[in-house]
Amino acid sequence: MTEISPQLLKGPLDGALLLVISQSETYGYEITEKLEQLGFLSIAAGTIYPILQKLEREKMIQGEMRKSQEGPKRKYFTITTAGQNRLKTFLADWQALTQAMQNLIKEVSK
Repeated sequence: MTEISPQLLKGPLDGALLLVISQSETYGYEITEKLEQLGFLSIAAGTIYPILQKLEREKMIQGEMRKSQEGPKRKYFTITTAGQNRLKTFLADWQALTQAMQNLIKEVSK
């Protein structure tokens, strides 16, 4: 699997986190593992946590500390209505961007 440039990920990472959290309640390390499994190999856990904090401050996600059976407490995140709305916007924007980029690549590859 090819590693994705961290520079290229800066913008879409918020949307990627919202998308993962929208699937089910989860915590930071689990999000990092899920992203790695799906090919986001260049994302360090230290990158994920500040974005989670920002999304929580912006009320896109909600966090709750809970006991864990495997060690210390964990902060579990769920997506809010505002987060779902932002995710819908992100997905529409992403679709438009990828289509435009595919069109450009096709055009210059002729």
